[in-house]
Amino acid sequence: MPNPTAAMLVIGDEILSGRTRDANMHHLAGQLTEKGIDLKEVRVVSDDRDAIIAAVQALSTGYEHVFTSGGIGPTHDDITADCVAAAFGDGIDVRADADKLLGDYYAENGRDYNAARKRMARIPDSATLIENPVSIAPGFTLKNVNVMAGVPSVFKAMVASVLAPMGGGAPLLSVSVRIDRGEGDIAGPLGELDAQFPDISIGSYPFQENGRFGANIVLRHSDEALLDEAKTALEALFA
Repeated sequence: MPNPTAAMLVIGDEILSGRTRDANMHHLAGQLTEKGIDLKEVRVVSDDRDAIIAAVQALSTGYEHVFTSGGIGPTHDDITADCVAAAFGDGIDVRADADKLLGDYYAENGRDYNAARKRMARIPDSATLIENPVSIAPGFTLKNVNVMAGVPSVFKAMVASVLAPMGGGAPLLSVSVRIDRGEGDIAGPLGELDAQFPDISIGSYPFQENGRFGANIVLRHSDEALLDEAKTALEALFA
């Protein structure tokens, strides 16, 4: 039975401008691999309402799970929650459950629960909250879309909350073999290996070291025995 599929939507002008380096995709990919959920696509869009809505609708239709990062904070350009609600025709407003979480949190810390912070309690009507043990402001899940913060520490905490009850498949395993030859020399044999093991993902990652060319060949599959067989065949090709 194939593993569940997933996509990620990274939202924010700061990512596309190069001002911020995204770390959340790397973390999510690793967590999904361990869970046995295959990450098939990652999109990055600007803080543009139409672009976010279109991407949410497309990814939600194409994959079993969607994970978003960014755009649920207190500032004017944090429009993700409204866009996700619009993508599914759902209403959105300050919700009592999220409002209480935030109100209590700021009261306990002696900080003003102002209008800007109250924006983070705007949750679509049909959504369920995603726990945020770092800074309280919740994410949410609407249909198959999990909407999470862009701050890496908060994103990681939310991912843990979301993935804990989620069903997965067989974790993807990988092995790497170093070949001290250029890709032009190994392309033919690798093609033969690919034909011999069509179910295994075979990636070639070239490098140059001390003036010599080589490549790390990475084999990926959920079946450890089949992976070992392919690795042995790969090593025999270049023995």
